[in-house]
Amino acid sequence: MRVAISGTHGIGKTTLTEALCARLPGHVMVDEPYYLLEEQGYEFDFPPSREDYRAMLACSVRSLRSPPPSRAVFDRTPLDYLAYLAANGADPAHEADASMLRPAFATLDLLVIAVITPETERVLPAAELSGLRSRMNDALLELVYDDPLDSWNDTPVLELSGPLDNRLEAILDVLKPASAGPGAGPTESGAEEPRQG
Repeated sequence: MRVAISGTHGIGKTTLTEALCARLPGHVMVDEPYYLLEEQGYEFDFPPSREDYRAMLACSVRSLRSPPPSRAVFDRTPLDYLAYLAANGADPAHEADASMLRPAFATLDLLVIAVITPETERVLPAAELSGLRSRMNDALLELVYDDPLDSWNDTPVLELSGPLDNRLEAILDVLKPASAGPGAGPTESGAEEPRQG
């Protein structure tokens, strides 16, 4: 299985990615592009500039389109960076090439969207750049369901809007029936049912 988790900063994506890898035998975690680029010597502005988000977008596309591992959990997707660009006033439809995005998202068995909820704001540590965080969350939700680039409509999406304690099980509940064949839906999990295009 290839699973990716998208969401704004300070929402617990990395913790969830690590926990998912621990529960899925043989799966490896693919670090988010920020860290991959930092390792290569890329220097980011703070807060990141539009050029920084474009660099992370390109890196994310490369990560998804790279050869195996076929069992991987990705911390972030190109959608994250399109949402950050939108939150900074850019038009996401002009920021990426659909012919590159479609094959990238086609490699995923499930796209998980972690969203801001009253519980995340009460329980999780306060994140930097709270205004950007909120704008990105809203832009991400709009992007994932509107798909202005016609690039991820065929990718199953699971939006995690239920209790934090149930997020991992919500994903596992969706993945178990998915491996049993088409037509099997998720068990009750406190999350929305996966959407397929």
